[in-house]
Amino acid sequence: MWVIRLSFDYKIIGSRIKSARERRGLTQEKLAEELEVSNVFISKIERGKTPISLDRLSELCQVLEESPEYILNGANRSSEDYLRNEIMEMLVGCSAEKVRLISQVIKPIIDYREK
Repeated sequence: MWVIRLSFDYKIIGSRIKSARERRGLTQEKLAEELEVSNVFISKIERGKTPISLDRLSELCQVLEESPEYILNGANRSSEDYLRNEIMEMLVGCSAEKVRLISQVIKPIIDYREK
């Protein structure tokens, strides 16, 4: 039997879930009610403290009217610029010092001219 382990950043997934919930104008309480789960469970998912099952993800995507691809990978069918959005989401909550360090790492990559 083969076991495939996928690695996801649950903080980023939680952030996308929270953003999608807020775009729909739902509170954590209302979303929890729709999914028949506790408010605490929604809070833990949004903070990346607990993983979400595929079944629950499917239900959540239906309620939020979002694609699983967007929630898991940041890929949004309506946005060809999803990687830029993904990077911006990763920077949320970073200290100024960490952002400066990230900038120092990516600047040479951006400035590099391919031959």
